[in-house]
Amino acid sequence: MKYRSVLALGASAALMTFSLAACGGSSSASTVADDCVPQSEVKTAQEGILTVAAPEFPPFSSVSNGKATGIDADVIMEFAALNCLEVKMESTSYAGTIPAVQSDRADVAIGCYYRTAPRAEIVDMSDPIYTDEMASISSDNVVAISAMEPLKVGTVDGYLWVPDMKKVMGSNLTIYPSAVEMQADLKAGRIQVGLDGFGSAANMYKDDAKFNVAAVEPDSRVVASKEAAQIGFPHTKGNSSLTEALNASVKTMHDDGTIVKMLVANGLPESAAEVGAPRLIK
Repeated sequence: MKYRSVLALGASAALMTFSLAACGGSSSASTVADDCVPQSEVKTAQEGILTVAAPEFPPFSSVSNGKATGIDADVIMEFAALNCLEVKMESTSYAGTIPAVQSDRADVAIGCYYRTAPRAEIVDMSDPIYTDEMASISSDNVVAISAMEPLKVGTVDGYLWVPDMKKVMGSNLTIYPSAVEMQADLKAGRIQVGLDGFGSAANMYKDDAKFNVAAVEPDSRVVASKEAAQIGFPHTKGNSSLTEALNASVKTMHDDGTIVKMLVANGLPESAAEVGAPRLIK
């Protein structure tokens, strides 16, 4: 998911592998209709099959009981349906997804990946699907960075705002290896504000009435607070047919409102569909 991976803790690589049909049900036989007409001609490692590296990272990507869920999973399944492809989900650790694409073990990875220039050097990136805002988690709805300065604030290592927040917060900033450790300290009162990606935070605190998740107000000192990161699908480097097909399908889903519906269904804001022109984070 960008330079950072909330769950990239070096967990075990592949946990399990199974196939999912493009319509969403599990099957070992093809469920693509004989008269299916693909939106685009797509080259994949296995003809007619889209292999997807899928980490456990709700609400973006999750695989359980033979079913893939999350906003990224929903979009990639719709892409497969539009292009008459079977889907083979490879359940991986977060750290293993990009290597799986680099080594051609997967055609594409899902899991809220930021469109960054360094990432685009090793894999190709689709056009933006949605955005992920910098979010604050607090019991007092603290959303201004200036209001955070006298408080104890935590964030997750690797996020794009970490270097800027270090300069602003100094010793008042604690950096955690994952959102799990940060959540424990927030609940224990050792920090007053947590900083996370909006989607990750919304999912983690959806059943906790004590804490409010909100977008951080723009602050000129923290670049990531001013411009939400665009999310795309990392996919096989040099496979122009896959790039073009992904972009065509993503455009279709933006134009007909499908992505907005999918965002809302996964507990994410409609505004995340307002991606703007494609850009890469330097």
